[in-house]
Amino acid sequence: MANVVVTGGYGLIGSHLVSTLLGRGDSVTVFDYAKNTRDTSIDFDRHTNFRFVQGDVTDLGALAQALTPGVDTVFHLAAVVGVKNYMQDPLRVLDVNVIGTRNVLELSHRHGTRVVFASTSEVFGKNPNPPWAEDDDRVLGSTKTARWSYSTSKAMAEHLVFAMHAAHQLPVTVVRYFNVYGPRQNPIFVISQSIHRILNGRQPLLYDSGNQTRCFTYVDDAIAGTLLAAESSAAIGQAFNIGSMTETTIGEAVDLAIKIANVEGVSCAEAVDTAARYGQRYEDIPRRIPDSTKAQRELGWRLQVDVEEGIRRTIEWARANPWYLELPAGD
Repeated sequence: MANVVVTGGYGLIGSHLVSTLLGRGDSVTVFDYAKNTRDTSIDFDRHTNFRFVQGDVTDLGALAQALTPGVDTVFHLAAVVGVKNYMQDPLRVLDVNVIGTRNVLELSHRHGTRVVFASTSEVFGKNPNPPWAEDDDRVLGSTKTARWSYSTSKAMAEHLVFAMHAAHQLPVTVVRYFNVYGPRQNPIFVISQSIHRILNGRQPLLYDSGNQTRCFTYVDDAIAGTLLAAESSAAIGQAFNIGSMTETTIGEAVDLAIKIANVEGVSCAEAVDTAARYGQRYEDIPRRIPDSTKAQRELGWRLQVDVEEGIRRTIEWARANPWYLELPAGD
């Protein structure tokens, strides 16, 4: 039985990770700014091996109440995410994603705790040559474009992670997620927002042509990759892409959600112009594709859930959780 900390443990990936860790008997402390008390599928408190510490990762003192001596592994998932957040408050994005990570690393160094850092496909920016392997170049836009604050903050956090490994031999691993989706996801992302709108009888939104492509990764597959990375000694000091390599257009994903949900009166998407919605401060990425062969080869990770099955599972969960459909959609 391991003693672990999960920052951001009430988010999409964090909550599914915590459920898995508790289910296998690990002692789990979640550090997050708030509990998710509405989601009845989250039942952490019934476990005697669960502890919750409330706080902000930018507050070292608060974090120290969770990340204490004797913690074997910290899964650092706390971050500010979502287009609206990094368009409207890039300073908060930078503070949480950089200072928060520095605090996690500082305490982990004090206590000899292994760090698994959750990064993102966004670090590759608009590199025009996908699929992207772990060491491929980052290509970003102007620093005046708020859209790049998230990508930059997560890349800076990765630099901190690897710098601590080089300077102090801190055992670290970076997992880079590609468009993870599934039950519990805040309805501000393309699949979750589409499902939320459709089940509420509203047309999903389709930005621009809908021909932008993504490699959608179901949350269970993301968790499997995360745990394989955390349990591999060979993964120390390494980064791994965790993502489907099946390219799907956003239009295709939205159409799948419409088809599977089969809600009367919702048969097509509503077209939205990105520039009109977000202004010139936002740049979309036409293609986002990982090369995940390193995770397959070195960790034995395999994708198990394709996008059609993943959307079906997410729709079933949303229908079984009516409170979710009452949440405000991020549109």
